[in-house]
Amino acid sequence: MVCALGAAVCFGTATVLQAMAARAAADGSGGDAALLLRAIRQWRYLAGLGLDGLGFLFQIAALRSVPIYAVGAALAASLAVTAVVAARLLDVRLSRTEWAAVGVVCAGLAMLGLAAGSEGEESGPPALPWVMLGAAAGVLLLWFAGRGLAGRSRALMLGLGAGFGFGVVEVTVRLIDSLAPSELLTDPAVYALLLGGGAAFLLLTSALQRGSVTTATAGIVIGETIGPALVGVVWLGDRTREGFGWLAVLGFAVAVAGALALARFGEAPETAPAPEPASEPPLRPSPP
Repeated sequence: MVCALGAAVCFGTATVLQAMAARAAADGSGGDAALLLRAIRQWRYLAGLGLDGLGFLFQIAALRSVPIYAVGAALAASLAVTAVVAARLLDVRLSRTEWAAVGVVCAGLAMLGLAAGSEGEESGPPALPWVMLGAAAGVLLLWFAGRGLAGRSRALMLGLGAGFGFGVVEVTVRLIDSLAPSELLTDPAVYALLLGGGAAFLLLTSALQRGSVTTATAGIVIGETIGPALVGVVWLGDRTREGFGWLAVLGFAVAVAGALALARFGEAPETAPAPEPASEPPLRPSPP
């Protein structure tokens, strides 16, 4: 669980650092490609990428040691980290409701930490890796379907698809048993991981281009938590401590609900426009 929380801290902090770099890079001409090139030259953006990589390593370690439902809820909680760090570094003011949501996320994770058992030892049915590969291909179909929509429908469809893709990654990490090159090349779970992760980033990019980022982020949270958690419980043997099943269900629901309440922090906070200078009063006519 410590690794899962470490991944949440890395991902949440990386979001804020990359937002700061994007702000600074916005002061210039050119399109999205030029903006990206200017952002990559900044240490904050590079630090954010480094934290993303470290967070992914923490995520893999967590998925190999604790149930998927606990890892998924902890990753959704990265929005709480983003909110707190943004309040500190970007001068974003959190309302009382949002501070309460941060507390709700922490309470849900505490309940999960108390109730979660060890990682399940089952490998699932033999067809499960192929099912994950088909699910990854289905994520691409959601991308084709979502592109034709507009507004919140587009953001929700693409956000859910991105969440499903990240969920495929969570499950397939558990299905890969051997790192021998000869076995990796013939393991459908490996291709499901690569296709699911790549498709997830593709849908995420498309979702953030137009439409409601808050809606897209909420879709991602739902897509990457509920489905993988069910797969872990039903097929991979994920369990809770004896007699604590109710607490795990409650903690999972509370943590995800708190993350959804903070979904707007999936978007880089915008800088408030600078106030326009006050116009000078008209000159009075000189007395005759």
